[in-house]
Amino acid sequence: MARKPKTVVTTPKRVTRTTEQAPTRAERQAARKLRSRFAPRLGWGGRFGGRATVEDAGTVYTGPTSQAGGIYPFLLGSGLPPRGVPVGRDVLTGELVCLDPSGWTGQLTTNPGVWVMSQPGAGKSALVKRICLVYSAFGHMVCVPGDVKGEYSELIRELGGSVVRIGDGIGRINPLDSGPLKGHAQALPADRRQALLDVLNGRRLETLVALLSTKHGLGRTPNEIERSALDTAVQVASAGQATGSDPIVKDVVDVLRAAPEELRTKLAAEGDRYRDLTRSAIAGLDNLIGGPLRGLFDGPTTTPLDIAAPAVSVDISALRARGNDVVSAGMIATWAYTYSSIDSARSIGLMDRRLVLPMDEMWRALRSGPGLVDAMDAISRLNRTTDDVTIYVTHSLLDVEALPTEMDRAKARGLMDRCDTWVIGASTDEELRRVTGKRSLTEQERMMIGSWSSATSTGLDIDPSYDDQDDGQGPPAEDERARHPGRGKYLIKIGTRPGIAAALELTATEQRLYRTDTNRRRTPRAGGDSR
Repeated sequence: MARKPKTVVTTPKRVTRTTEQAPTRAERQAARKLRSRFAPRLGWGGRFGGRATVEDAGTVYTGPTSQAGGIYPFLLGSGLPPRGVPVGRDVLTGELVCLDPSGWTGQLTTNPGVWVMSQPGAGKSALVKRICLVYSAFGHMVCVPGDVKGEYSELIRELGGSVVRIGDGIGRINPLDSGPLKGHAQALPADRRQALLDVLNGRRLETLVALLSTKHGLGRTPNEIERSALDTAVQVASAGQATGSDPIVKDVVDVLRAAPEELRTKLAAEGDRYRDLTRSAIAGLDNLIGGPLRGLFDGPTTTPLDIAAPAVSVDISALRARGNDVVSAGMIATWAYTYSSIDSARSIGLMDRRLVLPMDEMWRALRSGPGLVDAMDAISRLNRTTDDVTIYVTHSLLDVEALPTEMDRAKARGLMDRCDTWVIGASTDEELRRVTGKRSLTEQERMMIGSWSSATSTGLDIDPSYDDQDDGQGPPAEDERARHPGRGKYLIKIGTRPGIAAALELTATEQRLYRTDTNRRRTPRAGGDSR
């Protein structure tokens, strides 16, 4: 009989999890807390949870970078081409920002004019001088027609240029000087020579009219009869000069007093009638060569302008001691002489270089009278043809409103409208509202520029005595508490494009060349207090 097999019953062993495998209570609570911080893909469920029942795939939009860059919240426009004058780093992206008004003409802009404005002490002059320095390396000729503070002289000398100084016992300028045409006109054919002399005499007349409009001349613009008399007197005085020489203001006065037949016939007046018509013009010219202006316009030019130099500057800082009216007259004379000399040299092929014209202290030029406004207006209309980079530097748009007549104010406003490139530094909210009427500024751009102008919000102590010295580096470098919060920061606006904010950093050489506050340097008190 077979044996019955034995049945073996095995009980499975109980498997227990170790402490390392099982999460503790604290870990589970931490995991639940972490999950509660982040919503699931469709949102939290439950009351007031906002869970989406359907996932939105979204809408795709395409467009060019010039338009897509302005869609909220993407308020950063495309960067500028990395060519031209390196300004600094973009304050938002760190990208290199360059300024090239000459190279942009016909591409980003329609003309090479640049409008620069900010509060005093924010570094306008430093940026303008860097533009001059870099463009000089590009082959442009830096031309400062009237340096009121003498701040460009050192830079011009470092560039190997020529500095002409005007002032008490230093130098004199002849408003009727022919510049580089002296001695060249006689070598031209008769027809071309006469045409050139007619243009030259026309410029001489315009210079005299502009000078007579200042307070030390007639204090008004000459009327049509006085202008006709001056026109003929200039021609007679020029014809009476020896070959290669120029008439001076006294020669024109002598012609008016001598009353030649040509002049009497032009005015259709004799005797007392002639004297009545020319009395004011003679008195105004006498004022230009006497009184407070004595020694400035009463003889031949002491140092002629060297148009072959890499850079030129006419330093009239010595006139500041004589008052604003004398400075205004000096600016009119030097501007007319400088630009007429360059324009004349171009007309006969003696010069073909492009210019960089920094028009600093523009507020003073605008207040000097219509003479400089007309000159600026003429230059701004031709700079696209000549590719001259014209830089207008001012503090406020209100400077344009300082002119006496609406016609002059309209001409000054036209200067702004013809500048496609604007560089705006630290400015007040009120000023930015005026700017918005000329250039569209977004709310973010206004807030950024306004933050640069706020000294109280940063705890800075700005000495108002630095305002007159203006711009380059403001107070001494060691007085950091007096540093303007917006110094070296600029918003570059090109047409209607979004603005690009850049921060300028100067090299050691630039800090030496660009400093404009050397007369304001103060010695720190004991303990480092330099207030």
